[in-house]
Amino acid sequence: MPEIRTGQSIELLKELHILTREGKLNQDSRRKLKQVYHLYHFIEELLRELETARDRGGIGETEITLADHGAGKSYLGFIVYDLYFKSRASGRVFGIETRPELVQKSRELAARLGFDRMTFLNLSVADSMRSGELPDRVDIVTALHACDTATDDAIAFGLQKQARYMVLVPCCQAEVARVLNSGKALSLSRTPLAELWRHPLHTRELGSQITNVLRCLYLEAMGYQVTVTELVGWEHSLKNELIIARHTGHRKRAAIQRLRAILEEFGLAELLQTRFRLPESQPDAPVGVAG
Repeated sequence: MPEIRTGQSIELLKELHILTREGKLNQDSRRKLKQVYHLYHFIEELLRELETARDRGGIGETEITLADHGAGKSYLGFIVYDLYFKSRASGRVFGIETRPELVQKSRELAARLGFDRMTFLNLSVADSMRSGELPDRVDIVTALHACDTATDDAIAFGLQKQARYMVLVPCCQAEVARVLNSGKALSLSRTPLAELWRHPLHTRELGSQITNVLRCLYLEAMGYQVTVTELVGWEHSLKNELIIARHTGHRKRAAIQRLRAILEEFGLAELLQTRFRLPESQPDAPVGVAG
């Protein structure tokens, strides 16, 4: 069973309801802590890769930055800061959230804990892409349980900020399901494949699956290597898909072709002008390598 790591902030764990008010771990809090450590394990690996690259002169910036989109109560940012950045002389975490009351609570908690390299911004995605309060480049972009199109917004932010890594846990993808129900997938609606979304539950699940497949292809088309894995065991959460994207600078021609084909087949071609804007330059060539 997971146990509290040496040096972890007890006050933070209480605030996140991982510890009881008495500072104890019960069965439910042990499960929560296990999930937190599992997610942190993936992010820590990326942070160490960045630190190694920086020490070798592979990246120019001296401070590693992480931006958490749709941060909510910012528990992910707090955990990463507590376990990784707190013991280091540099590194900054940005929490981006549209609800001002959550931003204010996070600011107050960071002040109490002395986490002075955490910044919380009350911004929309569009505003965050223009804000002078964020650096021009961000090393890691995270979005945990970003609902519906919020994951796509986080990807757009990551691309604009030339993120070296993106760590995404999508949630409640409804946009594609709405399109399927509207009858736009006419090429498939007259075939037995229409059974895939005849029932509302199947429509929702199929829409979620297609959405994440499209996101992975889009990231590959934009120069990222993509890994898809489980965040935690399915017994804990059905919103369980973890997408990790590493920037390589090589856009995949096959990913661009397959993305276009799937969008066309399912009547989603309009998304090429909104969600999945493909590069005009030639694929399979180095582009914008983060260095």
